[in-house]
Amino acid sequence: MSVTEQLMAVLLPGTGSDDAFVRSVFAGPLSAVGIPLRTPRPNPGKDLVRAAFAALDETSGPVLVGGISLGAQVAARWAANHPNRCVGLLVALPAWTGDPGAAPAALAARHSAADVRARGTSAALASAVAGVAPWLAAELTRSWPAHGENLPDSLDTASTEPGPTLDELARIDVPAGVACCTDDPIHPAEVAQAWVDALPNARLGTTTLATVGADREALGRATVLAWLRARFTSR
Repeated sequence: MSVTEQLMAVLLPGTGSDDAFVRSVFAGPLSAVGIPLRTPRPNPGKDLVRAAFAALDETSGPVLVGGISLGAQVAARWAANHPNRCVGLLVALPAWTGDPGAAPAALAARHSAADVRARGTSAALASAVAGVAPWLAAELTRSWPAHGENLPDSLDTASTEPGPTLDELARIDVPAGVACCTDDPIHPAEVAQAWVDALPNARLGTTTLATVGADREALGRATVLAWLRARFTSR
């Protein structure tokens, strides 16, 4: 019998991103350990977060939950409140804990929302991708327009959504894999480490933005391997 038999992962995308990016990161690493993946599509606009929680509410059976950035934060809060339904946590690039305040990702989302409203998606997108890695620019160029006229509301909604508190993280006693890019200023490695320290049974996986640029699955592998270490080894 496989150690992962009957498990399913349900993973959520980050702010302004989509389910396609989640699949590009996690489908391969999860398939390698025999875990099917479901990636709910985002519902752009003011209901972005509410719809993400609803997508997790619709799951049944033993489920691994998680996601990237905002998706990671929603999944962690859901896991804290559904201890009997969540059997593991796969979270990549958490951006803040508790109140977003002046977290870099929150500030960036608010600025982009205001820019989209003021100048339109095309002009705001051109500014957002200026100077960023080509792979990230390509992802934003693909995903932002798909949010349509709801993009600024999506960005604003995400920027004000609380992340899990340290107390909430402490309630999640299932194995957890947390991953970060050590060179990512928007999703600081310190946040990922704080989550690992607060979670009762978590391990940290790391990679870099440059590595993810060459191989999207590097981020998924870092997360899945951290989860496997949490599941099968003791601290």
